[in-house]
Amino acid sequence: MSTTGQGKAKEAGVLNIAPIVSMNMADQVEERLRNYFLQQGYKPGDALPKEQDLALALNVSRAVVREALSRLRMLGMVDSRKRRGMVLTEPDILSGMDRMMDPRLLGAESMKELFELRLIVEMGVSDLLFMRRNKGDLAKLDKIVEEEEKYAKTLADHAKYDVEFHSTLYHMAGNHTLYRFQGMLGFVFEYARELTEALEGDDRVGSVSHRDLVQILRKGTPESFRKAMRKHLEPYYKIL
Repeated sequence: MSTTGQGKAKEAGVLNIAPIVSMNMADQVEERLRNYFLQQGYKPGDALPKEQDLALALNVSRAVVREALSRLRMLGMVDSRKRRGMVLTEPDILSGMDRMMDPRLLGAESMKELFELRLIVEMGVSDLLFMRRNKGDLAKLDKIVEEEEKYAKTLADHAKYDVEFHSTLYHMAGNHTLYRFQGMLGFVFEYARELTEALEGDDRVGSVSHRDLVQILRKGTPESFRKAMRKHLEPYYKIL
């Protein structure tokens, strides 16, 4: 807007903000394309119509179609393949979340809710652990417990072994998405350690130890493990 135009806008009491006339054209095209691909039964790997054909069908410019496809590419829904053009792809459901999982971007309430989510997952993974446990994983847990009991002296030391122990449990569950999600929540373990510093003495430690959990994994049941995990996480529930 020119200086003269800005002066007139101020005189008329109008803020210098571009008005929203209607839904952004690229937003509409993105939505139409997602619906079209689903309605037409496209599967991952299927070649998509060319930009020009989509632009003609939607009665928009190729630039608008290109922007909409770029957004879908960022979501992992489409990709460019040599000699095939654009194809539908299976989206990586955690990719967008991974970019945002940074404590520097998250407020206190978001951190608290992510930590609560971690507790929920810890309680719910029992059945998968019992379905997929093996001697190698149990031996790895034994080693972590032995090293923790031998070398951990400070709260920070115990926190390090806690991360290793629980990461191994997620790996044992045999669910790649779950394991990746746990990795993304790595900073939440540091948040948990800071929370426990507010507690005193025995309140910092649950009544069930890592060694107890391994023994239950060997000889117990999913239900007994769930109950034991709840007691193991008791300090965090006290804080919450």
